[in-house]
Amino acid sequence: MNYLKCTLLLGLLLIGNRVSALEFNQVQTTESSVTFGYKQMNVPLEGKFNKFSSQLAFDPSKLVTAQARLDIEVASIDTGSAEGDDAVVGKLWFNAKAFPSASFVSTGLKSLGGNRYEATGKLSIKGKTQDVVAPVTFQSSGSRGIFEGGFTIHRLDYAIGEGEWTDLGTVANDIQIKFHIVVNAAPGKK
Repeated sequence: MNYLKCTLLLGLLLIGNRVSALEFNQVQTTESSVTFGYKQMNVPLEGKFNKFSSQLAFDPSKLVTAQARLDIEVASIDTGSAEGDDAVVGKLWFNAKAFPSASFVSTGLKSLGGNRYEATGKLSIKGKTQDVVAPVTFQSSGSRGIFEGGFTIHRLDYAIGEGEWTDLGTVANDIQIKFHIVVNAAPGKK
């Protein structure tokens, strides 16, 4: 009987170690999204980016080694209007010809307790880079996980909307960025 108890205990310990050794690093781009919200003439509007890539390495038991990079193809913007899409990829807004992508590169991740984290990193848009802090939640079920979070940027800090578009009465300065990243895990390296 003791042998059976020891074997069960050892088996549970091994399973526990395997679960904690999972590294979530396989981003499922087709199930993930990057969206944004803003106000135009005080009317709330939303949009999304249709093309982006992401590299991620996250082991909940090793936060110090967590890494994330998100690259967005700015010409894939979807404002809900073809005319709007054409305008915002132009020189006064994203200038997609000169700056085809925007990127976020993480510099740190800290636990806030439970499934809540705070991600810090560098956001680069249109040749300008700013520090950002994003509250993030992480939910997992087996080897599948979901990161959700968001942060607010000031578009003029990145020269998004130059010339006549610097008028904040037309398009507000605050842009809320939201992300939903679905990721699968592979066994981590010990």
